[in-house]
Amino acid sequence: MITKRIIPCLDVRNGRVVKGVNFEGLKDVDSPVSLAEYYTNAGADELVFYDITASAEGREIFTDILKETAKHVFIPLTVGGGINTLADFERVLSAGADKVSVNSGAIRNPELVPEAAKRYGSQCVVISADVKRVDGVFHVFAKGGRVDTGMEGVEWIKRCTENGAGEVVLNSIDTDGVKQGFDLEMLQAVSDVVDVPVIASGGAGCIGDFITLFKALPKVDAGLAASIFHFGEVKIRDLKLAMKDAGIPARIV
Repeated sequence: MITKRIIPCLDVRNGRVVKGVNFEGLKDVDSPVSLAEYYTNAGADELVFYDITASAEGREIFTDILKETAKHVFIPLTVGGGINTLADFERVLSAGADKVSVNSGAIRNPELVPEAAKRYGSQCVVISADVKRVDGVFHVFAKGGRVDTGMEGVEWIKRCTENGAGEVVLNSIDTDGVKQGFDLEMLQAVSDVVDVPVIASGGAGCIGDFITLFKALPKVDAGLAASIFHFGEVKIRDLKLAMKDAGIPARIV
C-alpha cells in the first residue's frame, strides 16, 4: 500500500518563513534554511517552499535563499511563487527544486501547464489552487489569495490535470490557519474528478485532523501543514506513529 505523505510548508516572505490565518496577518517564524534542515531530519516526506508575495509583487522568486535552502533538503522539494514562464521553471529547477508549483501563472496563461509538462514531464508540474467559497461556490483566487478570478475551482483544477499537471495542492482559504480540520468537502469534490495525487492544505490543528483526513478521503495522498509543525504543536514522528496505529500507511524513520 502506498504510504500517505506528510509535507511541511514554508511560506517565505523577504527571505523569512511566515504564517497567518486565512492568508492574512502574517507573522515571522524562522529562517527557511533552518526549518528545511530540521524537517529533513524530522521525518518529513517532502517539503514545499512558497515565495508567497512573488506573484502579488510581480517579481521572480528569490533564488538565492532557495538555493541555500535546497542545500539542506534531502527529500523532494516543491517550489512555487512567481512562476509565469518556462524560464521560471528552468531557473527554479536549476536552483534545487524537484517539482514546480504554479498558480497565478497558469491562470494568466493556461498554456503554461501543458508546455511545462511537455518539456519537464507531468511529475514535475504541480497545480497549486487557492480556493475559497463565494456565495456557496468554490472560486479560484490568484496572487496569493488576493484576487477572485471568478473561475469555479473544481473545473479549473480538473482542466489543469487534463492538460498535464501531475499533482494538485488544494489550498482552502476558508480553513487556512484556523486549525479546525481540513476542508473535507472541498477535497472530496476535487478528488472525485482528478486522477493525480491530491495534497490537502489548510486547516490542520492536531494529529486527529490528519487521521480524519486519510480515513474519510482515502484518495487524498498527502497532508500539508505549516504552523502546527513550525511551532512544535505536532511532531512529525508522533503523527506518523499515530497514523500507523490507525492503520494508515506512513514512512517512519
